[in-house]
This record gives sequence, structure tokens and C-alpha cells, in this order.
Amino acid sequence: MYLLFSPFLLQALLIIFDEGFYHIRRGLPRWERIGHPVDTFSFVACLCLVQSIPYSTQGLIWFVILSILSCLLITKDEFIHKHHCPASEQWVHAVMFINHPVMLASLGVLWYASSGASHSHLISLAIQDKKVVSLFLKTQTIFTVAFMIYQIIFWNFIWQEKKNK
Repeated sequence: MYLLFSPFLLQALLIIFDEGFYHIRRGLPRWERIGHPVDTFSFVACLCLVQSIPYSTQGLIWFVILSILSCLLITKDEFIHKHHCPASEQWVHAVMFINHPVMLASLGVLWYASSGASHSHLISLAIQDKKVVSLFLKTQTIFTVAFMIYQIIFWNFIWQEKKNK
């Protein structure tokens, strides 16, 4: 079960590094200050969906649609990043782009397995404590929403561009 949590942890560490090292160092142009919270929101939508509706074929279709949109949306800035970011930051972005669908797949498996559906028995064996999964997903949602609020407030209202840029 805990293996399914690892992509979330990896993504959090990468985002903290990207934000704390690269973004603070170079600052974010307006398009990133707006676009990054939108990217985060696309993931929040996936988290909220799996926590608000029971697993079903219809729900899975919506989850797959939201997941695909999220995966496409997060790459939207890379055409511009190549002009603003060092290669090392682009590499961090690439690792996050690889991990993003893995994280969404883990989310889908957690949702499916914790649904208690009889056909999810084998996966359910690995998820013995549904309360842990529920707590993990709620905590993940809280931290992700908090990070999105931080992105909006810090980068659009607190952070000031360097005058010599």
C-alpha cells in the first residue's frame, strides 16, 4: 500500500526543490504566476473527484478525462521555459512530468481498491487499512490546496520582481 504513496512523496520533494531553489532564484514571470496555480488546480480536481464520488465506471471515465487534461496542462509552459530556465530546472520539470501520470495512476488504484468492489479483491489485499488511505488522500488534498493558495498569494501579491531585470 505504501508503495502507492511514493509518487506523491517524490512529487512533493521535486516541487519543493523546484519552488525553493529555481523559482525563488529566477522569479516567475506573470504567465507562470498564473499558470502554476492552474496546474495545481487540475490535480486538486482529480483528488476531489476520487474523494467525493464512489468508484464506478462512469466515475473512472471522468477521472481518466481529468487525469489526461492535468497531464497535458502541466506541460503547457515548456515551450516558454526553454527561454527562461536553466537545463537543470528543465530536467527537474521532466522528472515531474514523468511522475505526474504515475501519481495519478496510483491515485486511481487507491480509489479503486478502497471502493471495496468484489473485483478489486487482489488489490484490496494490499490496502488493508482503508482509513489510512482516506487520511492520506485528505491530507494530500489539504496540502495541495494549501500549496495552490501559497502559489496565488506569494507569487501574485507578496513577491516583488527584482528592479534590475
